[in-house]
Parts: sequence; C-alpha cells; structure tokens
Amino acid sequence: MTQDAPGGSAAPNDDEQDDHRVDEQNVQGSEDEPATEGAPAPEGAPGAGSGQDAADAERPEDRLEKAVRAAEQALIEFEIAVETFRVEVENFSRLHHQKLGPMYSRLDELDAQIAEARAARTGDPEDLRKAQEARAMVMPMPGVEELFHSWIDSDGLSPEAAAMLTDRAVQPPKRVRPTDEARKLYRELARKAHPDLAQDDKERERREEFITRVNVAYGRGDESMLRELTREWEAGPVPEEPRLGEAEELYARLDWLARRKELLTVVAQDLEESAIGAMLRMAPDDPDRLLEEIAEQLLAQVAEREAELAALVQ
Repeated sequence: MTQDAPGGSAAPNDDEQDDHRVDEQNVQGSEDEPATEGAPAPEGAPGAGSGQDAADAERPEDRLEKAVRAAEQALIEFEIAVETFRVEVENFSRLHHQKLGPMYSRLDELDAQIAEARAARTGDPEDLRKAQEARAMVMPMPGVEELFHSWIDSDGLSPEAAAMLTDRAVQPPKRVRPTDEARKLYRELARKAHPDLAQDDKERERREEFITRVNVAYGRGDESMLRELTREWEAGPVPEEPRLGEAEELYARLDWLARRKELLTVVAQDLEESAIGAMLRMAPDDPDRLLEEIAEQLLAQVAEREAELAALVQ
C-alpha cells in the first residue's frame, strides 16, 4: 500500500502505468489505420476530385454550340458593316445625282448639239451618223407607257383609265360564270376540306388556308387550278421532316451561317465594285469634297463645250 503524496493524488502503480501505455498505443494505432470504405479521400490524394472533373468535362455539343454563338455574333457584325456601307453608297449616289446629274445632262446635250452643228456644216454621212448617235445618248423623256404603266396599252387608254379621265362611272368587271365541271370540283373540295371536319387546331388552320385558295380559284372560274387543288388534297399534307438531333441542328445552323456570309460577301463586293462605291473608296473621310472636285471638272468641261458650239454656229 503506498501513501498519497501530501496535497496530491495517489501515484499510479506499475500495472496501472502499463495499462495506460497500452491505451495510448491503441489510440495511436487507430489514427494510423487507413480510412474505411466509403469515406472521402484526403485532399490531394490520388483520385481525389476525379468525379468532379468528369462532371465538369465539356460535351462536344457544348463546344459546337459555342462555335455557333461565335459565328452568329460575327455574322451580325458583318451584316451591320455591309448594311452601313450600302446606306453610304445609296446616300452618296443620291447626292451625286442631285449635284452632278444636271451637269452630265448638260454635257450630253452640248455633245449632241456640237455633233449636229458639225454635220450640218459638212454634210458628211459619217458626221450625220455621229450626230444621230450623240442625240440618242441624251436622256429621253419617259414615254406615255412608262408614265401610265397598265393604264394604257396598244389599243389606247384602258376602260378604267378613260372612265376616270372623263368622270364616267367605271364599269364593273364581267361576271365569271364557272363551268359545270368547275362547280363539281368546287363542291367536292368543299365537302372534303371543310374546316369543320378538322380534329384539332392545326388541322383546322390547314383546311382554312386550303379552302381560301379553293374559293379564289372558283371565283375566277379557274377549272385547271381546281383540278390541281384536288390533286394536292388527295396527296395529303406534306409530312413533317424528322427532328434533328442537337448536334445535327448545330451543324445545320453553322452551315446556314456560312452560306449567309458568302451571300453577304457577294453583296459587299458588288457595292465596292460599283461606280459610286469606287468613288467612296477614293475619299472615305470626305466624300462631299470629292463631289465638289468632280463638279468643278464638269463645269470646266461644260464651258469648253459651249465655246466649241459657239464657234461652230457662227
């Protein structure tokens, strides 16, 4: 039996110390044991995060969709550039016509008068031919047909135009009397394609559109069109195309974007190669100044032609 130290606890005997060391070893051993199955691996251990990497892996469709979006944005920017240039060409062409058109017309008229004066003086057949060609180059006044379009034909004014000019009442169009065959075709189509026979809204819409065309053909008495519509109805609705997969739709979209860009490229090239486009490229920063320079040159040419004409008619 040991005695307790003054003021302290009883000191452990040898057996108790051995038991305490065994407990420490057991605790130490449990800490060194590998993790049980299903427990998360320590951070940085081999294989850690592999499941997250697989989840974050980008699908081929995702990369394809990014390419489509990038192509769409590029096409939008290209369309904006082409449309901007088209507007610039159109505006410059209008200004060119307004400011310089009368000068060009004046030059053409002076060239014709000079050629006619020279031909009148020499009487040479070659000069007469040149005078005729120069006069043909002068912009003629629009003909009556161009002004009235369908209001006039080879027989003169149409009845509608004549009635309006003379304040007479316009005669109603002649009544169309469909043939018996047309009536028969119409009745058959109306019975088969009537919208009330539709089973759903989509079918009703198709029938209503079809019957509208049937009514137009019957109103005109167009028997051949009614036969064609009969064949169309008997053939049935056009089957819907099978829906494409996600990747196929994206590839189709990329193909359309590429073809659209090719078309815009042709438009842009035509604009750049036009006469007005070429002039704009000569002075992209100050096209108004270019017009002024051309106007000065034309005025000088007009003065030269007028002097030449005055010398010929003296």
